[in-house]
Amino acid sequence: MDILTHFNYWAAIALASIGLYAVVARHNLIKKLIGLSLFQTAVFLLFITIGKVTGGTAPILDSAYSLYSNPLPHVLILTAIVVSVSTLAVGLALAILIKREYGTVEEDEIQAEDSAAGPGPA
Repeated sequence: MDILTHFNYWAAIALASIGLYAVVARHNLIKKLIGLSLFQTAVFLLFITIGKVTGGTAPILDSAYSLYSNPLPHVLILTAIVVSVSTLAVGLALAILIKREYGTVEEDEIQAEDSAAGPGPA
């Protein structure tokens, strides 16, 4: 088994690893959003790779072809990309509001300011 024949799988693993590391280990909210976007891209790549059938054609009923490629994963990924972009836009809008309120997007500084302010209204 040649490693280059499964390049898409290795790329998805690398992107998922980098994205997961950025979400877990970083304290900057913008970097966390970028990591989340990388992780989602890895999932998209994995689903597109799995959905492709080598030698397959579009599922149009024709007696000449017997091997078809399922278009459902590709359609689902198009929908997921739209949701991903929307989620990223909402996350960035929230990061802007957090920056205006707290003056920073660093998670540690935000938590320190919240704990110093004491409990909020009950």
